[in-house]
Amino acid sequence: MKAVPLPAALFTLNRERLVQKLPPRSLAVLNANDIMPTNADGAMGHLQNADLFYLTGVHQEETILLLAPETFDPNQREILFIRQPNEQLTIWEGHKLTKEQAAAISGIKNVKWLAEFPPVFRSLMCELENVYLNSNEHQRAEVTVETRDSRFVRDCQKKFPLHKYHRLAPLMHELRVVKSQYEIDAIQAASDLTGKGFKRVLKFVKPGMNEAEIEAVFAHEFIRHKGAFAYPPIIASGANNNILHYTQNDQVCKKGDLLLLDVAAGLGNYMSDLTRTIPVSGKFMRRQKQVYNAVLRIFRAQVAACRPGKTMKDLRLECEEHTAKECVDLGLLKMSDLKKQSPDTPAVKRYFMHGVSHSIGLDVHDVMNTGAQIEPGWVLTVEPAIYLKEENFGVRLENTVVVTKNGPADLMAGIPIEVDEIEALMNRH
Repeated sequence: MKAVPLPAALFTLNRERLVQKLPPRSLAVLNANDIMPTNADGAMGHLQNADLFYLTGVHQEETILLLAPETFDPNQREILFIRQPNEQLTIWEGHKLTKEQAAAISGIKNVKWLAEFPPVFRSLMCELENVYLNSNEHQRAEVTVETRDSRFVRDCQKKFPLHKYHRLAPLMHELRVVKSQYEIDAIQAASDLTGKGFKRVLKFVKPGMNEAEIEAVFAHEFIRHKGAFAYPPIIASGANNNILHYTQNDQVCKKGDLLLLDVAAGLGNYMSDLTRTIPVSGKFMRRQKQVYNAVLRIFRAQVAACRPGKTMKDLRLECEEHTAKECVDLGLLKMSDLKKQSPDTPAVKRYFMHGVSHSIGLDVHDVMNTGAQIEPGWVLTVEPAIYLKEENFGVRLENTVVVTKNGPADLMAGIPIEVDEIEALMNRH
């Protein structure tokens, strides 16, 4: 992800919020992500640890943040460690941050070179008692590769076995799920870029095109504005509509088919999430329009349902109830099916089998504490769908929404979603 300037006040605020949650005599340590290898001498691009970025705004590899709010020396209460630039690094990898640049980005006054970390860390460990170390605790994560954080935890506990160790992740989850206005503005910018890409695609799609060509249109629009795909794009035509995480994106879009576009931009480390389902020929057929408008009604109801005090489970159950009613009206289910269903196996799961919302921010499936009640400042997706495998098409719609004390605010309200809007833009030329 290319850097997009964000105010240092954002990262200062985030650190202040974390410090308020730490008990006396605490030390928190956060590490940058590793640069992962591919094959031979290849390597993936660096993707910063989201928690470290949240607290510093620094993209650079091998960065370490120490927070020790009650240490005796006030100059050591916030310390940022970065790689020291040298001629070889500059030749091979390009510019590395100076201390002054890192301080300006993060708002941290005490910036040191990475080589200074061991003695400073030992000094703080000898003074303090509670140690907060980080790990990836997203409930859907499959952690199969040892991370820099994991190595640091092991090494730290070996050298300092008598300290009290704590999980930093639950605190970070509590903080990150509630977005500040700075963050909401950043997600809005990513959402606006997503809208530009979608509107451009509406004018481009026609029968005979390959899904890959459509992916390329999105890529061009995102990259030229310093953005990137927020997640692997789903460009799914025809029966591919029904594959939830379809990423093959190499089939021909045929006349009469629907094209499901689950594609969104990330910009400056903040993500958006959008899904639209459009007719390849520029006009929905009767049955397609019936199903589309049913999903749109569910979508409208679910956006309105994003209010403080509810849980993600509440949203899912409400969506299943709305979807079941629409499925009855579409002739997909009978009232007798709903009467016979059990809570664990709702009849509607045949046509709608995934959740309706997830948190979004620095990660597309952003962190949160399971079962927590929604609060103002949460940014959620709303993505109802109806999948008709027997009819070779499905419809999914999705926007990114911020919860406020006065109700939900749709960050993608300006992106076409009504049937008439989509058909008009597709047939403008």
